[in-house]
Amino acid sequence: MDDSVANVSKSTEAKGTATTEVVDLPDNVIRIDRLTKRYGDVTAVDRLDLRVRKGEVFGLLGPNGAGKTTTILTLLGLIEPTSGSVRVLGMNPAKDAIKIKQRVGYVPDSVGFYPSMTGRENLRYTARLNGLKDAEDRIADALEQVGLTEAADRRAGGYSRGMLQRLGIADALVKNPQVMILDEPTIAIDPEGVKLVLNLIRRLRDERGMTVLLSSHLLYQVQEVCDRVGIFVRGRLVAVGSVEELAQRLAQGRTVTEIAVADDVDLAARRIAKLDSVQQVDREGDLIVAVCTADVRGKIAETLVGAGHTLLHLRQRSSHLDEIYHRYFHEQVN
Repeated sequence: MDDSVANVSKSTEAKGTATTEVVDLPDNVIRIDRLTKRYGDVTAVDRLDLRVRKGEVFGLLGPNGAGKTTTILTLLGLIEPTSGSVRVLGMNPAKDAIKIKQRVGYVPDSVGFYPSMTGRENLRYTARLNGLKDAEDRIADALEQVGLTEAADRRAGGYSRGMLQRLGIADALVKNPQVMILDEPTIAIDPEGVKLVLNLIRRLRDERGMTVLLSSHLLYQVQEVCDRVGIFVRGRLVAVGSVEELAQRLAQGRTVTEIAVADDVDLAARRIAKLDSVQQVDREGDLIVAVCTADVRGKIAETLVGAGHTLLHLRQRSSHLDEIYHRYFHEQVN
C-alpha cells in the first residue's frame, strides 16, 4: 500500500456488526492492517486495524489482558504476528527491528536501571549500547526535559518509581526518537509524579512534534493527554476517535443540557419540555436536565428569561471517558 495515496479500508466484525473505517494518509507513522496474534488457543489481538498520525498522542485504552502490550511488542519487532501487516515509519518490524529501535523510543511499564549507578551514568551506559558517541549534551538535555537534572548524579537505587519512569523516558529521548511508545507510564506513581509525566507527554507533542503512543487502563489520565483513543476489549479494537467523537457516536445525535433557575424550578422545567428538539426533561435536585436532539441552549435561555426566570446555570454536558469506555465495554461483552 502506497503511503503517498490516501486509501480507505473498511472491516466489519462479526460480533456486534461493528464497522471501523481506517483512512491511510501520508502522515500515518504507525499502520496496522488485520493484525492477529494467537498463543495456542488464545487470541491476544484479533484482526486489528489502526492508524496513528504524526504528531499526535494516541491512547490504547483497555483492561489488563486486552491486547495492548501484545500490540506494542509487535510494533517493536519483539514478537511476530500470527497474521496481518504492521508498519512503523514505513518499516516492517519483523524485518527492520534494529532500524525501528533507532528511531522509536520505548518505555515499558516497569523500567530497570542499575541501582548502584547514578541516573546520568545509566543514561551514558545505554547510550553506548545504542552506539551513540559524544552523547553528553543529549543526556543533559534529556535529564532537563524530564525534570531530573538535580537528581542526575544520585544513585538510581534511591529514586522513587515516578523518578524511574521519568529516567526511562529520558533514556528513550537520548536517541532523539521520532516516535515514543509508553506502556502504562503512570501506573503506581504518586499524583505529583503522574502530573509530571502527563505534562512531559504534552511537551513532547507540542514542542518537539513527537508522535506518542501510550497504553493505559487509567481512563482519566488518558482523557487528560490523548488526542485520540482506541478502546480495546478482549483483543479487539471496538472504537477509535477523540473523546468527543466517541461520545457523539454513543449519543446518536442527542445532547444533555443542565439548567438552573432562581425560582419555580418545576415551571421552568415544564416550559423547557415544550420546546422543539427537547425529548426529555428530568430533575436532579434543583438542577433541570434536558435531553435534546440538537443544541437548543440559546432557545432555552431566550424562553426562560423571556418568561421572567432568573437563569443561574446553562451548560451542555460533556461525556467523560469512563462513561464512554464502560458503555463500549458492556456492549461488546454482552
